[in-house]
Amino acid sequence: MDKKTQILGIVLSVAMLMIMLPVLLNLLLFRQPWLNYVFAAGAVATLVVRILDKYHGSNLRIKRLYRISTVSAICYCLSAYLKFSAEMHFFPYATGYDWLGFLMAGAALQIYTAFMIGHEEKKELKRKLGK
Repeated sequence: MDKKTQILGIVLSVAMLMIMLPVLLNLLLFRQPWLNYVFAAGAVATLVVRILDKYHGSNLRIKRLYRISTVSAICYCLSAYLKFSAEMHFFPYATGYDWLGFLMAGAALQIYTAFMIGHEEKKELKRKLGK
């Protein structure tokens, strides 16, 4: 693994923690305004890492999975936007928990791509070693 991939992995891990911790504290009814900024910073950092982390192989399925992981990061950013807009009362019919929908969608896509990228890379390695 090259140096860039290692750094992006560390930044992604920290960004995911920056997303997870405010959400967990919010669900435990510990609501502080600065936690929204931590959540938003984690969402933006996740998006930046996903944009910079490219797949350079020829497997189209893995390329598609990398794009889906970028969409999951976009869902996190939309969730952060809705979290701020709910507190600023931008939308008259907002319930205050609309951001959870995009957060859960992003998490589901993230989990799917995490497992499938590893699975597809193992299959590709077997194909290369079998030839």
